[in-house]
Amino acid sequence: MSKTSMVRARIEPELKDKAERVFRKLGMTTTQAITLFYKQVEIRKGLPFDVAIPNNTTRRTFENTDAGRDLIVCEDIDDMFEKLGI
Repeated sequence: MSKTSMVRARIEPELKDKAERVFRKLGMTTTQAITLFYKQVEIRKGLPFDVAIPNNTTRRTFENTDAGRDLIVCEDIDDMFEKLGI
């Protein structure tokens, strides 16, 4: 099937750059990523991920993480398991 339809969207430049870096790491173009998303929507007959509004605890955790607060930094996986008590 030939690709003749165009999708246009306005998006924040920083978000676009970050997403496109991920696509490049995956060996994908933006067009391929959008096509993959659309295909998954078609197959699932809905979004291919859960969409939820975070509760207050989750929202505070996101805010603290973004601000660099309450983080536990690990040197490596062994250090992480030790800190988790596993």
